Amino acid sequence: MNTIFRKSMLSIAGLAFAGGVFAGPIAAHAAPAVDAKPATVAVQTTAPKPQGDQSHIDLNDEQTANAKAIIAATKKAGLPERAAVISIATSLQESKLENLGHLGDMNDHDSLGLFQQRPSSGWGTPEQITDPEYSTTAFLKGLKQVDGWQDMPLTDAAQTVQVSAYPDAYAQWEQQATDLVAHNWNS
Repeated sequence: MNTIFRKSMLSIAGLAFAGGVFAGPIAAHAAPAVDAKPATVAVQTTAPKPQGDQSHIDLNDEQTANAKAIIAATKKAGLPERAAVISIATSLQESKLENLGHLGDMNDHDSLGLFQQRPSSGWGTPEQITDPEYSTTAFLKGLKQVDGWQDMPLTDAAQTVQVSAYPDAYAQWEQQATDLVAHNWNS
């Protein structure tokens, strides 16, 4: 839940409470409402619908194993399936679920691993970053610090953690990540 929405809801709740405190004794003597119907409250029970055009790649055994490692690390961290979806979509964008070592001339930074994390940016040592469990746990630690990550669009949550030059690129992998998590979460 984003901060502005949360503050708005708290303000409304405060007004309702204050109204009840001040009007309560008076309202207690008022005639009861006739044919009062309970209010309907909308509750989000499913993940948001993927945004924009979706990409898909066929995965080899290594990529599938890396997706399963991300799911296992997410479960170990006690986080819900949505966190695994965001993590896998992020890894699909950053490395196509390949645990990348140093890319030499193909890379102008020191980005490594499933999430293209950088030792120089404090993500960990090269050995840590190329460990799927460690790199996923590091990503999830960053995700947990994003206020309202559970309810925001996937690309916004991923971008807040990754700070990519291509902030909208994560959205294209949401459907494939969702399918991978749905297929592997209980296996």
